[in-house]
Amino acid sequence: MNAEAKGLEGSLQHLVEVHHHKSLLLAHNAEKAKKEAILKVEHVSDLLVEAVNGGVQDSFVNQKRIELETRTLAATITRFIKQTDQWLAATHALNTALKEIGDFENWMKIMEYDCKSITTAIQNIHQE
Repeated sequence: MNAEAKGLEGSLQHLVEVHHHKSLLLAHNAEKAKKEAILKVEHVSDLLVEAVNGGVQDSFVNQKRIELETRTLAATITRFIKQTDQWLAATHALNTALKEIGDFENWMKIMEYDCKSITTAIQNIHQE
């Protein structure tokens, strides 16, 4: 029985060693798979960040371009407003001048009529 016990003990020892070896191999493979998964997740994460940042950067560039165009447009509008105000002032001055010319012309007609009336009156007095 002693030899048989040693054979069983040896077999059991051998099974324990095989199990331990397989457990170490499985743990090693699991650790290796975990590290690979972490690297792949980091890579995917980097790609996602680049994709998002690319869109954000494009949006930022577009926003700056729009702001610049808005400022340029505001300056152009301000210039046009000043020019329009100048045109309105010139038109108003011309309109006022035309009214004054009309008033002067009317005054001249009245003066001409008065002079004719005075001349006619003097001629009537002189004929009598």
